Amino acid sequence: MIQLIVNGESREVAADPAVPLVVVLRDTLGLRDTKFGCGQGRCGACTVLVGNQAVRSCQIPMQAVSGKQVTTIEGLGPAGHPHPLEAVVREAQASQCGHCGAGIIVDLKAFLDRTPRPTEEQVKEVVKAHECICGSGSQVIKAVLRFVAAERKR
Repeated sequence: MIQLIVNGESREVAADPAVPLVVVLRDTLGLRDTKFGCGQGRCGACTVLVGNQAVRSCQIPMQAVSGKQVTTIEGLGPAGHPHPLEAVVREAQASQCGHCGAGIIVDLKAFLDRTPRPTEEQVKEVVKAHECICGSGSQVIKAVLRFVAAERKR
């Protein structure tokens, strides 16, 4: 049994220590918003937070997260009340197909926590690290820049 904290809830799962975290999140815990994409860590669809660090969960074996805090897109905000960053991206209809959206938002959340006043180029770098199959990356960038500008006014 492997113990970890997922979205603030202590969980104990029976999983092979070598199984990728994304498989357990989706298939065992039913957290389907974290996508399984390339399985090689390139596309970013499976991005989650381990502690405060954005990681590609297809590349993280379960043994590496034993006892750690894991946060998926579902854990960024309570059901029906998404994280403000996710809400801005949704309102802008920036993530059209939904494949890369959760991973981008989780990655951006970690990035913005570290870099609250990013440049446009920095935001582009984070978004472009994800493979967007529907081509909505530029819309996501615009939505995030609006979010950052609104946060600065607070």
